[in-house]
Amino acid sequence: MALEAAVAALARGKNFAVLTTLLGDGTPMTHVMWVDCDDENILVNTETHRIKFRNVERDPRATVTIWDAGSPYKYAEVRGRVAETVAGAEALEHIHALARKYTGGNYHEGSIHSERVILKIAPDRQNVRS
Repeated sequence: MALEAAVAALARGKNFAVLTTLLGDGTPMTHVMWVDCDDENILVNTETHRIKFRNVERDPRATVTIWDAGSPYKYAEVRGRVAETVAGAEALEHIHALARKYTGGNYHEGSIHSERVILKIAPDRQNVRS
């Protein structure tokens, strides 16, 4: 399922998102994240030692809600699953691109503690409020 245009516009903008994954006992865990997308997936970038990564390895279901920085009652919710992970040089360049989008400069590599990884979240359901 392709991303709806309104969802993609929010993901490509300088808007924050929350990523919700499930802990081993089924409890939801939510994080504020930088966000991006390709034509098909929501993209978030994390590290392999983080709990959110371990959560989606065990259970790929995830929800991402992106809100418009200029109008926080305008948002998109994407429920889906992590369909693919991408590590290595591509994930490192992606975190730099996200940092440039949100901060204007590259990501501080000294704060990386394990391997960077892109989570590609394929939508099963999309809901937009504008």
